[in-house]
Amino acid sequence: MSQETQFWKWPEYRYTEPDKDWRKAHIITAGIDIGSVGSKAAIMLDGELYAYSVMRTGGVSEATSVKAMEWALKDTGLKKEKIHYVVGTGYGRVNVPFASRTITEIACHARGAHYVYGPTVRTVLDVGGQDCKAIRCDEKGKVLSFLMNDKCAAGTGRGLEVFADLIGIPIQNLGEVSLQVEKDPPPVSNTCVVFAKAESLALLRQGWSKEKVAAAYHAAMADRIADLLARVGIEKEFVVTGGVSKNHGIIERLTRLLKIQPLEPNMDPILAGAIGAALFAKALQEKQLGLR
Repeated sequence: MSQETQFWKWPEYRYTEPDKDWRKAHIITAGIDIGSVGSKAAIMLDGELYAYSVMRTGGVSEATSVKAMEWALKDTGLKKEKIHYVVGTGYGRVNVPFASRTITEIACHARGAHYVYGPTVRTVLDVGGQDCKAIRCDEKGKVLSFLMNDKCAAGTGRGLEVFADLIGIPIQNLGEVSLQVEKDPPPVSNTCVVFAKAESLALLRQGWSKEKVAAAYHAAMADRIADLLARVGIEKEFVVTGGVSKNHGIIERLTRLLKIQPLEPNMDPILAGAIGAALFAKALQEKQLGLR
């Protein structure tokens, strides 16, 4: 299969803040978020985001963590050995060989959401590659309660990857395509990604347009996610982290179902887990230095 036909392959990217100089920083920390589908590295200078990378998780989490870190540091002149504290998080956090410590992605996403969206955040939805988490937190980004659905890829990023290949639309365009209908059709199954795929294929064979099938699939995902949020008890202000936060088809349907408009991020919300890990790293380094 050529790369052009691999519709599930979302773009990888990196960034360095040009106005920041790591040589002037007192505390340099990093967060490495190794997800089942995507991996992120965030470098912070005194608690401010400096550089990051977002890439697909390979077959070996350890190798992915090294690549993500190296890519985030590319052309900065900053060496990994100069970073004071590194926290690993995510599905593959135990496989980050250079991490000083590991912390759960639930805690890191809550903490990172406050950095990405602001301190008013009280409910965080993290839609990852293989699970979906609804998190309630306080004014400091500390987790108060959470619920997680990890029984099936339905309602997750991996489910969207499967669907993108099925209907032949690049995954980064799926959300917009799903909104190109006058009215949402009945949703497909939201309990199993295999059933959802089979139903979607049957609808395509019946002559449904790709836009209409995409709408049915996205409606099912939104229903499943809304149910999880209802069970944890959604509070304003509400935000979405992870890769699915960029899917406007999911976000718009969630807004309709919940009758709550999610906050707008100040930066890329896919970085929330890695940023939260880097912020925890800063606090731990300060504790070691007797500054806390």
